[in-house]
Amino acid sequence: MIEVLATGPHASVQDLGRVGYAAWGITGGGAADRGSLRLANRLVGNPEGAAALELLLAGATLRFDQAAVIAVTGATCRYTVDRASGRCDGPQQVPAGAIVQFGIPSQRLRTYVAVRGGVATEPILGSRSTDEPSGLGRALRVGDIVPIGIEVVGPPLVDVAPLPGWPNGPITLQGVVGPRDDLFTDESMDLFARGHYAVDAASDRIGIRLNGPRLWRRTEAELLSEPTIRGAIEVPPDGLPIIFSAEHPTTCGYPVIAVLEPHSADIAAQCRPGQAVTFALTRFGTQPTPDAATRLVPRPHTDLNRST
Repeated sequence: MIEVLATGPHASVQDLGRVGYAAWGITGGGAADRGSLRLANRLVGNPEGAAALELLLAGATLRFDQAAVIAVTGATCRYTVDRASGRCDGPQQVPAGAIVQFGIPSQRLRTYVAVRGGVATEPILGSRSTDEPSGLGRALRVGDIVPIGIEVVGPPLVDVAPLPGWPNGPITLQGVVGPRDDLFTDESMDLFARGHYAVDAASDRIGIRLNGPRLWRRTEAELLSEPTIRGAIEVPPDGLPIIFSAEHPTTCGYPVIAVLEPHSADIAAQCRPGQAVTFALTRFGTQPTPDAATRLVPRPHTDLNRST
């Protein structure tokens, strides 16, 4: 068992989310940075989709009642195991009864803590992920007892995992244009492809809100609600893009101008407020090139009044 002594700003149990419930209005949820969750699980010999802890700006304190092996990824931070420094580049042994205390990361937002055997909270609809907007589970609180499972695929095979860097300047997010880019003016598409945006403080696990050049549509006609996915970039009437994150709605009625590839969706979920981002976008089915963002060819415009 893991006893939660402190949670930091926000702590929850997350895996790779729920599959197959979008028709019921239940989003996939799961880890906001799936790559970091997968890496943490690999480092301790778990299945990649095993449940782990997601810590927002870390700051949590945990007590392990039995000896364990953990791995810390994502927003790596200084942490201690019974006041001795822990490692963020590979598996870490935790003695029975030890207290693990996490500091505040200097970069990124979300830290992932995997424990060998996985977190074994009760599954809901096939997932242990906490999805508070959908009413599925809740954030961790002081005094919670988190069970550790026995689901492993083998011994930890990696001694050292190099820590990924984080740029000092703007971060470039990669993706594909569309499916509703044809609803925007050519000027807006050019602004979107070349402009700089900054992550807004109102961002959360539902969406990453961006401040920067406003994008305008050719028409004010409304769209019918359409299915959407993590990484989709919605543009509401104020013209400021929103990148859908783990707890995004299953449908939206505003046009999606582009969709990020999965790794860039992970990176977006780690961007702190004020982080500058740009976009490198290609057409679906084309090969990315260094100047792809400057070579977007306008598509034919959609007639929202046509019969379907």
